[in-house]
Amino acid sequence: MTSAPIVVHRPSLTGGRRVSVHRRGRDEILGVAYSDHDLAVFLEGAGIADPEALLDDPRWVEWRDGPAHDFSAA
Repeated sequence: MTSAPIVVHRPSLTGGRRVSVHRRGRDEILGVAYSDHDLAVFLEGAGIADPEALLDDPRWVEWRDGPAHDFSAA
């Protein structure tokens, strides 16, 4: 694997960040998260156990174009 399987994309102009996961050879958009709680719910729904433990692990989560855990408008 060359990059983290979970990507939290750049903050949108209205707030929130798109979340995608790479599995089964493709990227799947899980939704738009407005908080760490939203992110954890999306990841649990994708079958990831204990997602809170992964949020700060760069092997699992890539936070793009903005600070980690910041969901405010760009």
